[in-house]
Amino acid sequence: MRRRLTTGLAALALAGAAVVTPGYATAPAPRDVLFVGNNWDGTVEVVSAEGGLTSIGRINAVPDRAERMREIYANPVRLAYFLGIRALVGEGHDQFVDDAYSVQDGRLLVVSRPSFADVVAIDIAGGELVWRFAVDGRRSDHMAISPDGTEVAVSASTGNVVHLLDVATGRETGRFPSGDSPHENVYSADGRWILHASIGHVYSPLDHPALDTTKGERHFQIVDRATGEVVRRVDMGAELDETGYPHMSSAVRPMTLSPDARYAYLQVSFFHGFVEYDLVQDRVTRVANLPISDEVEDLPRERYLLDSAHHGIAMNPAGTDLCVAGTMSDYATIVSPETFRHKGLVRSGKKPYWATPSADGQHCYVSWSGDDKVSAISYETGQEVGSVQVGDHPQRMRLGQVPAGWRGGPAA
Repeated sequence: MRRRLTTGLAALALAGAAVVTPGYATAPAPRDVLFVGNNWDGTVEVVSAEGGLTSIGRINAVPDRAERMREIYANPVRLAYFLGIRALVGEGHDQFVDDAYSVQDGRLLVVSRPSFADVVAIDIAGGELVWRFAVDGRRSDHMAISPDGTEVAVSASTGNVVHLLDVATGRETGRFPSGDSPHENVYSADGRWILHASIGHVYSPLDHPALDTTKGERHFQIVDRATGEVVRRVDMGAELDETGYPHMSSAVRPMTLSPDARYAYLQVSFFHGFVEYDLVQDRVTRVANLPISDEVEDLPRERYLLDSAHHGIAMNPAGTDLCVAGTMSDYATIVSPETFRHKGLVRSGKKPYWATPSADGQHCYVSWSGDDKVSAISYETGQEVGSVQVGDHPQRMRLGQVPAGWRGGPAA
């Protein structure tokens, strides 16, 4: 099993770019874009990086909003969860867009919608729903797309399961179990494995290390996609403790991988920095400590945003630099994976919440959810080289495509 798993892990590659099927020879080539999920708006911003960051339109991710709300108000249990998501996870707002990937040459946009506890496919050209899948439990979360662009993995936060869905039909093709609050998913480059992490009860106010067990089961998992078997399950907090880093959380947040797939770089709850994990030797190798702002230095854990000290990390394809979103300290920075030194702090917004490498690997896109904008930061210099205003509370960003000549509509 270890030999089989190690061979598969050697094929792991960076996650975040949507992989789409080849286009028809007679059709105009689709346009490469960056999709930005405006969580509180219920829209997906479509951003072009040609000649600088420019918004070229928005896609309404909740065209069926009236119908969904009628269903929710007719069901007291669903209404309770809907209002709970607004109060506890949404910071007083409904969460209509968490993640979004384009598929089929930019024909469809697959979107996870936390407050509606579902995943939908939207026809990008026409804006209509093509299919809808209701997840187990009452909330959907992060997604990942398979390398061949035929399947998405979506975390069902309160269902403690990850669904695997066919992107053309929305039909479930598989599933696998998780811990409490399934969160991040990453496919291997050959599509055989899925790296997954659960984050526990981030909405709980019991954040002191002595009360850590109240946060629920939190695991870092490697899953056989074909069988749904969890072939490796790691308690990252216990691993860190054994390596000499006590009192750290077991909750793995965003992650990124080295180009050779030897190392995973993991953000964990409450920690200002990241963890380097050797996927072949199955152990923590190093821990990077990054700056903490004066305002946050003595801030109680209970006031951290959903337990996130940092939330967003992306390695460039060359493997020479990491882009890190310092969420609580309001900065983004480029870090050397060799020395763990950073190239200065970019402080051009509030509450940075995701990081995605550009298609050419030259820039890192960072979403500033507190200022409704996206920045492009040079991996080489560590400086901001461009920015664009987007919709309300941008979070996840994914590279993808829209049909040639597409022009989007206004915000919902």
